[in-house]
Amino acid sequence: MENAHNNTSASGMESKEFTVLVALLMSITAISIDALLPALGIIGKELGAVTANQPQLLISMLFLGLALGQLICGPLSDALGRRPILFAGFALYLVGTVICYQADSLDVLMFGRFIQGLGVAGPYISAISLVRDLYHGAQMARIMSLVMMIFVLVPAIAPTLGQAIMLVADWRSIFELYLVYAACLIVWIAFRLKETLPKSNRIPFTKKGFYEGFKEVLTNRITASYTICMGLFFGSFIGYLNSSQQIFQVQFNTGNLFAFYFGLLALVLGVASLINSRIVEKHGAKFIAFRAIFVVVIASLAFFSLHAFVAISLWMFMVYAAIFFFCFGLLFGNVNALAMEPMGHVAGIASAVIGSVSSIMSLSIGTLIGQMYNNTLMPISGGFAITGTLALCIIYWAEKGRVEESVPVEGSAA
Repeated sequence: MENAHNNTSASGMESKEFTVLVALLMSITAISIDALLPALGIIGKELGAVTANQPQLLISMLFLGLALGQLICGPLSDALGRRPILFAGFALYLVGTVICYQADSLDVLMFGRFIQGLGVAGPYISAISLVRDLYHGAQMARIMSLVMMIFVLVPAIAPTLGQAIMLVADWRSIFELYLVYAACLIVWIAFRLKETLPKSNRIPFTKKGFYEGFKEVLTNRITASYTICMGLFFGSFIGYLNSSQQIFQVQFNTGNLFAFYFGLLALVLGVASLINSRIVEKHGAKFIAFRAIFVVVIASLAFFSLHAFVAISLWMFMVYAAIFFFCFGLLFGNVNALAMEPMGHVAGIASAVIGSVSSIMSLSIGTLIGQMYNNTLMPISGGFAITGTLALCIIYWAEKGRVEESVPVEGSAA
């Protein structure tokens, strides 16, 4: 009870309010991506897209901004405190949103999305740091599991919000939603959230410290391997995200039901995340992650092969998608935890570097897969099969090295 009271006084709010705020801070990335998905086809037609796949880049550009923004926001958050980075991030996000709202071409809209991405890096990075500042051990795990329960609901609801706005207004009004969402969070933070990182605990930002942290992440066999695995596997997932509007609305002609099917799959991911939080202590993150990737590879190879024998229907895709969404839910936190495991002494910079490097990899792979979309599901399933196989090989190599390093050399001191 005393710990809970101390955490309350440090943040300025009760733990329930704090949990909801952290979840919504994390969710700004998801809502910025998913609410726009139903509008991609219309935006492409209105702003003169050269190809049907070009509007997908509106998703990729936000990821690019987020990937680069993490490198800046992570170390600065540890050096300056959480509140300044939150306010700076939201200011950038608002600027990007206004640019998008006024855009008269796809190029301008993509630039605005990039600025939005840089902006969301602030709240995204700060959300985890806020929890880390105030909670430890079992308390931290409990808060994060509650945060994730709220967080996973956003991808399920966001496309429906976007679709609902499209029924009564045009696509630009989705950016009005973003403005209102961000403004509400800014007011909430300004009046309710105290600074959670005392000056005595801040880590001055230095070029040498950043370089050393970057070097340590990339030269540690375990951390580098799991970072690459995140980039590979999540790259295929971004490929699906980029193509999802075309898959549902064009290939399967679901119309306004796109939001329903997309949300259903997002809930599968949420259920898997909840199950993972209950079983990870018993079975271990490595055990779960390896098997989840293996299942995706087998399912993807089977689904890819299926194209040669039958015409793929919506229900077939939903079964396959439910499998990789469920497995993604099992992987979501585990692979990141495995990458961070050896980095406790440089957690702030390591988290930023791991997030940024894996995000840039994911963005590149996801954009490539998305741009290969050809009104079939072969690029998606093929992408999961290839990246998943590579990820399994890298995990095997990393863990084999860990075992070899832990075995004493013959003749050495025990």
